Amino acid sequence: MSQTAGNLAQPGSPGPNLSAAPLSDPVTLVVGVHLVLTDHAGRVLLGRRRNTSYADGLLHVPAGHMLPGESITAAMAREAEEELGITIAENHLGLLHALHHLDADDGRSRVQLFFGTSHYEGALRNAEPHKCSALEWWPIDALPADTVPYTAHALRRIALGEQLSVVGWSA
Repeated sequence: MSQTAGNLAQPGSPGPNLSAAPLSDPVTLVVGVHLVLTDHAGRVLLGRRRNTSYADGLLHVPAGHMLPGESITAAMAREAEEELGITIAENHLGLLHALHHLDADDGRSRVQLFFGTSHYEGALRNAEPHKCSALEWWPIDALPADTVPYTAHALRRIALGEQLSVVGWSA
């Protein structure tokens, strides 16, 4: 296997093209924030994605990306309001799981942070129907096959009580 700028390439594939950055430069990561909301029966809220640039038609937890100048908790609170119409105080967010994800589609390294909350204000609703065709509750131990793969992985790890995992990197 060949190694390119600290990322392992799969046999027969060129791997991510990271040659523009010297190996001594710090890694630049995309940071995703994900909300794991559960109901009284322990089911997790998933939304069916549509008209987005990623995973259209698949189920995914409410999520988004951290914006420049934003803390991770501010990003999660903003995404909860944008997608679900609810307000979550940053101090009511708890980190459930961190996932380091190497995206096979674009070769980018991402840190996906999964948060839970015990309290939010407002009525839960699909606040972005142009990006989400439906909100559905699913048992965390019986997720449908059309769940975004890294999301299903993280939810399984959360159910097992694991706080950290890695997906997409060679062993």
